Amino acid sequence: MSTSSFGEPAIAELEHQLRPDTTGAKPSGRRRIKRKTWQTIIWFVVLIALTALVLYPLIWLVFATFKPNAEFGQNTGLFPENPTVENYLKVLEGIAGVPMWKFYWNSFVLAAAAVVGTVISSALAAYAFARIQFKGLSILFAAMIGTLLLPFHVVIIPQYLLFNNLNMIDTFWPLILPKFLATEAFFVFLLVQFMRQMPRDMDEAARIDGAGHIRIFWAIIIPLIKPALITCAIFSFIWAWNDFLGPLLYLTSPENYPLPIALRLYNDQTSSSDYGATVTASFVALIPILVFFIVFQRFLVDGVATQGLKG
Repeated sequence: MSTSSFGEPAIAELEHQLRPDTTGAKPSGRRRIKRKTWQTIIWFVVLIALTALVLYPLIWLVFATFKPNAEFGQNTGLFPENPTVENYLKVLEGIAGVPMWKFYWNSFVLAAAAVVGTVISSALAAYAFARIQFKGLSILFAAMIGTLLLPFHVVIIPQYLLFNNLNMIDTFWPLILPKFLATEAFFVFLLVQFMRQMPRDMDEAARIDGAGHIRIFWAIIIPLIKPALITCAIFSFIWAWNDFLGPLLYLTSPENYPLPIALRLYNDQTSSSDYGATVTASFVALIPILVFFIVFQRFLVDGVATQGLKG
């Protein structure tokens, strides 16, 4: 049989595939692509609407910093009618004889100390619960978890009396010292669950080489739980920066006030409220939190995502 007999059917089949469709029917693949495109557009519009709804308070706050006091309560719109930067000038000058940078510095000291103390103490306590077997382990761990159900208001009076007897009122010590004693059960529990997912073969191999608990904790455990530690640091910084009740109880001098307490001063002087300065100071106090979260959000996601991994 000649080679042309094999080529003619193949050429005819190729011509049939390339022949244009005169029936007017559209390929099913195009309909599928078109339908997916409309679904994408609808989801995109819905997500934009939800994002605008969530961000609207922040956008309103930004524009409200340029409103004079006379417009608060009258101009309910988003944009100010008579924009002014007077609110920023008032905030930069400070209040009660204390400049704004001093409030910023106090908040930074409290937040930084809270991060260091929480990360160190919580990691050590979590290592003891997760990697060391001792008598009463389950009882102590259950008691630690039980503190999550204990309202902070229950221990306010005993703690205040304790620090008052130690002459620590109107200092930063009542706000910093508990952070170094692993009092944040949430972070301890988070790190315990993270460490329990790691195989114990690494600990046993290190013990065979003569390593103790300190060497194992520092050289093996710490590098592996770095995402969880960063997650704890992020939450600890945000909570300490926004803490209002603690500084309100223990700090009495304006020069020791952090930003959340300083904001109250704009509404308590001469029984009148400076809404423009209050809104502006709130926005200025919010900027470090936004920057901190944007910079470290990748580590936060990594720390939460790795909770589902098994060693």
